[in-house]
Amino acid sequence: MNNRKLITRLMMGAAAFVFAFAILGGDSLLFAQDAAPDAPAAAEEAVATSAYSDEAYTATPGYGTFAVNNLWICIAAALVFIMHLGFSTVETGLTQSKNTVNILFKNLWIVCAGILLYAFWGFNAMYPGNYAEAVANGTELPWNGYFAMGKWFGGDLNDPSLTTEAYGSYTWWADFIFQAMFAATGATIVSGAVAERVKLSTFMIFVVILVGFAYPITGSWKWGKGWLEVKGFYDFAGSSLVHAFGGFAALACVLILGPRKGKYTKDGIRPILGHSMPLAAIGVFLLWLGWFGFNGGSALSADPKAVSFVFVTTTLAACAGMVGSTAVAWIFLKKPDLSMALNGVLAGLVGITAGADTVSEMSSILIGLIAGALVVVSIVFFDKLKIDDPVGAISVHGVCGVFGTVAVGIFSFNPDHSVGTQLLGTLSIGAFSFVFSFIVFYLLKLVMGVRVSEEEEIEGLDIHEHGSPAYHIAAPE
Repeated sequence: MNNRKLITRLMMGAAAFVFAFAILGGDSLLFAQDAAPDAPAAAEEAVATSAYSDEAYTATPGYGTFAVNNLWICIAAALVFIMHLGFSTVETGLTQSKNTVNILFKNLWIVCAGILLYAFWGFNAMYPGNYAEAVANGTELPWNGYFAMGKWFGGDLNDPSLTTEAYGSYTWWADFIFQAMFAATGATIVSGAVAERVKLSTFMIFVVILVGFAYPITGSWKWGKGWLEVKGFYDFAGSSLVHAFGGFAALACVLILGPRKGKYTKDGIRPILGHSMPLAAIGVFLLWLGWFGFNGGSALSADPKAVSFVFVTTTLAACAGMVGSTAVAWIFLKKPDLSMALNGVLAGLVGITAGADTVSEMSSILIGLIAGALVVVSIVFFDKLKIDDPVGAISVHGVCGVFGTVAVGIFSFNPDHSVGTQLLGTLSIGAFSFVFSFIVFYLLKLVMGVRVSEEEEIEGLDIHEHGSPAYHIAAPE
């Protein structure tokens, strides 16, 4: 066994040890969660009777609203979970059949490992306390506004402050599962950009670090009431905090990884076609469905006006994104390209995500149109630079994420939102994600390598990394 293979196995073993330690140590860590604000006396007495809802608890004032809000957050979390299936099928459809198992495996790993790391560290690192409120009131700062330590997310089922409106309009656990689904999305974006040539073991380690440690840092800057919240930065559901974060991480990895073999030749760009456009289309529709939870759930309640308004702006932007990308692609490529149309839908969705609750219906259409046009120009631009992104993830999520965030400063009906602040926020998040990812991925390249061999790439990662093809057609007997 050569040294590189030995190091790879040792690193994978270390990662497994960390997981095992965290899981086995869960009981001792379970009650380490800081207590939330005290609950009303009536609710505290009710929950003391049972860890779950009973007649006394359901009779407390405001329980009906609380229950509906909590149910909607859980449904929204399930819709965001569906997006991971959408990402899987989009990436699979837009790449070659010989790498299908590899892509599906990576996406499954991202969800499972990402959520576990978010539970062990990320959730509490991302929501350490209201720094913005402390700054405004001149009270003791709960953290420094830039970086916070994390710990096990769990709480006592019998703690009334975690199961009543004293915590919020939903439970502690509803909040965790909703945010955990978001956390895994950033790494899923990277998966598509590095498809068809990244070494599996290296990718597995990288995404654990990205989701577990990098994502909570930038997330805390705004959603954790950190320094960007103090500045007045606005990102409703994550055009920057999720999408640009993932897009710039993907860019860093692709620059280190290099293009697929045969993509760029002395005669120009050689298209490497995806093997299933039906799968890609199914993926986009699944992502669109999931986005109703992604944006709609970010209202953080089941408020009828807020949720329905966000549903409408989200849908209008997606539709306009498809129209914008189709028009531009038809003009420059002379054909109505389906892959560009599909990416146009996603571009519109990414573009509206930062301001879905704060721009008008007509503005959402304009944002979608511009994002759809922008994604076509961006994909062509990166191809000319020989930056190979098989699914257009850098353009869809990185470029359109930045645009969507800045668009809040242009189109928002809230006068407190400014282009300058929005630009500061999105560039800060993108720069951190890029630098962090570049350093970590480059170190992994030095230690264990990041790219499969030329032979493995030509024959396909399904056989070499997994020992199994995705599609098996039996020979006639």
